[in-house]
Parts: sequence; structure tokens; C-alpha cells
Amino acid sequence: MEQIRKFITNITPISDSDFDFFASKLEQVKVKKHTPLLKAGDVENYLYFILKGIVRLYIPKDEYDLTFGFIFENEFATAYDSFITQSPSDYQIETLTETNLFRISNEDLQEVYLNTNSGNIIGRRMAENMFLIKSKRELSFLNKTAEERYLDLFSERPNLISQIPLKYIASYIGVTPQALSRIRKRIT
Repeated sequence: MEQIRKFITNITPISDSDFDFFASKLEQVKVKKHTPLLKAGDVENYLYFILKGIVRLYIPKDEYDLTFGFIFENEFATAYDSFITQSPSDYQIETLTETNLFRISNEDLQEVYLNTNSGNIIGRRMAENMFLIKSKRELSFLNKTAEERYLDLFSERPNLISQIPLKYIASYIGVTPQALSRIRKRIT
């Protein structure tokens, strides 16, 4: 609980009673590598907080998956559009490593919003953060080369290369694995 309390406190101060109410709604889950947290076509009912591990957001395709997000320790993960609209998701969420996480259901999160003083502030700031991440990614595809996106990814997340298969990284930056291999040769 300390990890998530520290994370929330960095967003906004939270009283002991508010945190205790929030914590009472959390369920801790340990999942194996390559476990789907959400399948395309299902409705997202959970908001996850990653204690340890890595998850991937992707659109499954017949020939190859289109990876568009990685989420790491001390970050929230969800198919947020499906979560807030309660409509089927167009993409999947899968663990890339053994993952330890907390989760809270949509129903329980709504109770937190209604019954705590800081719940709405935290929710708003998390939504704003998700928007900024999405906006930054979209702008990088409009303004940067694949090589620049690759270099940016590793300047922000230097431990990525050892933990995520290159085919997922290639998909994330919008190139084939062969093109990523050429980029890596050029910059080393």
C-alpha cells in the first residue's frame, strides 16, 4: 500500500480516512507473463496500478499486433475509453512480465469519487496525465522520424531494451522489426 499511497500523495495530499476508504476498495492481483488483462471486444471494468511488471496495450491483427503503449511500475493502466464509456474495447491489455498490481472496479471507483474529498482531484489529474501522454505520442508521429521516436523512447525509459521484445518496440515506434534493426545499426 505504501507504493500507491506515495504515488497518490505526489498528485495531491490525501487524508488518512480518504486513503483508507480508497484502499478498502483495492484488490491485489499477481498475474503471469503474457496474461490478458482485457481482450478486444470486452468492456474495461478495472483501473490497475502496477506495483511491479510491465503491460502492453495493443490492437491485435492477423499478421502482427499494433502496439501503442507500455505501462510500467508505479503507473496506472486501463483501457480508459472503454472504462469511462462502458463500451467494448477496440484493443487489448496484456502483461509482458510477471506482474503484481492493485485493481479497483469502475463501480468502486465511483464510490471513491462520491465519498472522499480528494478522489475527484486524483481522478481529474490522472485523466489529464493520460491526455498528455496520448497527445505527446500523437505529436511524435506527426513531427519525428522513427529513429527519433526510438531514441526518445530510450532516453525516457532506458531499461526498456532489456525487458521488452524488439518486435513490440518496432510496432510501438511504427516500423517493422527489420527497419528497427537498421535503425539500431545506424545509431550504435
